[in-house]
Amino acid sequence: MAEVIAVCTSEKTGTKKHPIPAGVFKEGLGLVGDAHAGLLPKRLVSLLGVESIEKMKRLGLELAPGDFAENITTKGIDLCHLPIGTRLAVGKEVVLEVTQIGKECHEGCAIKKQVGKCIMPAEGIFAKVVRGGTIKPGDVIKTGD
Repeated sequence: MAEVIAVCTSEKTGTKKHPIPAGVFKEGLGLVGDAHAGLLPKRLVSLLGVESIEKMKRLGLELAPGDFAENITTKGIDLCHLPIGTRLAVGKEVVLEVTQIGKECHEGCAIKKQVGKCIMPAEGIFAKVVRGGTIKPGDVIKTGD
């Protein structure tokens, strides 16, 4: 079963995000209060699997949800192999639609500087909010409409 491990936000772009108890997601905006909210219409919400974070931990890094600037840390779903357009029902209200797989690592990426590589370009995904609502850790994630 796929689930949400953490919901994360940041006040400034280009920084790590920190976990919050729950997040409100809105159509056309993303995570309310996040520095990236509304900035890039095709990349309103970022998701990364805890399995990807664990890979990097095995390289000797101390990492936590949000360290790769993802809004939602997941468990039990192979995010990077979901086709563009896949819909994810998250919790009781929210529906996200996958819009992009991976992204270019920005110039100042602390993880890339420290280890020589970052997982977001290959394993992180981005989505738009089709139906808004609240997401919290423990919420179930289902694929499909």
